[in-house]
Amino acid sequence: MGTIYNILSFLLDIYSYAIIIYILMSWFPNARETSIGQFLAAICEPYLEPFRRIIPPLGMIDVSPIVALIALHFADYGLYALFSMIS
Repeated sequence: MGTIYNILSFLLDIYSYAIIIYILMSWFPNARETSIGQFLAAICEPYLEPFRRIIPPLGMIDVSPIVALIALHFADYGLYALFSMIS
């Protein structure tokens, strides 16, 4: 069971890094129009969209990705608690 948790935790880490890279790409002009930017948009936007609907941007700053990353971190804690109860 520990192996399954390690794989899921690793995937959550990779997804967190993908979101961070996607956020940083907004600082560079036309970075989101590249093939990597479009790929990251395809995998990150469906997750970020509900957070953007709940949390409006504060001026030019969008804090919803920070909340989304915190939610992923809590999901990792939840997986750890679940797998520690099972085993």
